[in-house]
Amino acid sequence: MDQKMASQKQASLIGTIMVAAAFLAANGGWAQQPADPAGGKAASSDATFAFAVSGDSRNCGDVVMPAIAADALKHHPAFYWHLGDLRATYTFDEDMLHEPEHIAHPMTISYYLSDEWGDFVENQIRPFGAVPFYVGIGNHETIPPKTRDQFTMEFVDWLDTPILRQQRLKDDSRDYHVRTYYHWIEGKVDFINLDNATFDQFDSAQMSWFEGVLNRDEADPTLRTVVVGMHRALPESISRGHSMNESAQGTESGRRVYADLQKAQDEAHKRVYVLASHSHFYMDGIYNTDYWRTHGGVLPGWIAGTAGAVRYALPESSNQAKDARTKVYGYLLGTVDPSGEIRFDFHEIKLSDVPSTVVDRFKPDFVDWCFEKNTAF
Repeated sequence: MDQKMASQKQASLIGTIMVAAAFLAANGGWAQQPADPAGGKAASSDATFAFAVSGDSRNCGDVVMPAIAADALKHHPAFYWHLGDLRATYTFDEDMLHEPEHIAHPMTISYYLSDEWGDFVENQIRPFGAVPFYVGIGNHETIPPKTRDQFTMEFVDWLDTPILRQQRLKDDSRDYHVRTYYHWIEGKVDFINLDNATFDQFDSAQMSWFEGVLNRDEADPTLRTVVVGMHRALPESISRGHSMNESAQGTESGRRVYADLQKAQDEAHKRVYVLASHSHFYMDGIYNTDYWRTHGGVLPGWIAGTAGAVRYALPESSNQAKDARTKVYGYLLGTVDPSGEIRFDFHEIKLSDVPSTVVDRFKPDFVDWCFEKNTAF
């Protein structure tokens, strides 16, 4: 090949790359990539910022999550944090069954299992646009034939964002392993996402990782606050029957995590907040129980399993909570002030909050069903 022809081919290749780059910039990347998983810049340590969190968006999540996104975006959140149970897996989600394409051509189980997580990305992550989306793993993500490894591979773009990767390598320069548990720092707050999706968790590896993170937080005078989120609530909560108490390993390791957090609060003087979903209702004050009142003290804790899943009845002892509601959808809005103190407010999503495009797609009868009939009692 002569020099002139080589130069022409090189110029053509450069032009092709520039066109492709321009296309990606204009169209938000390839179809299955998150719009902005890195989430841009972290919050300033001296600024007030907000974030949104909830979990359990199976069943009617394709209706409810776009409404959560629309409402949360009004508050300019630094990120949205999903605490797990994205889809049902063991059976067809009602919202997927009512998508126009599946009414015309009913799904097979093999099609459903191959598409359920892709459907979650398109219908529940996409509405948040460029807002960073942190995804947790729930027990339904490990119902056979799904596995934790499959979840990790499917959501690697959300589990290995530049922010999470940089934090992981800052903790350990040799740690290139993508996990379902991770943490990141915004302002003066360390947000820690734990994985208790299966009964063998927290295992020794995750406990070692968590306690290493917490020890560094306790030693850092610039870090004021620790927020820990997970799918199942820690043991001995008001929702004890549907929590880490479901297994002996969960009970033992969950109590240890709770004790670690108590130490961070009482001895290292960090503000500590504990978030969970799994139970499909809203509750503030979930650790106000006889057990924790006599075993070290009550940590601030919330359940927000209100992102679309079939609603559950409240437990009998729910009157011990500061606030407890069922037959509601919504999310927690956390507002972080410069000191690291966080105010949590529950934002209920009502039928009138569902975007018109979603109503048009799913039809009013099904949207009404999600709000009126999607209950287990």
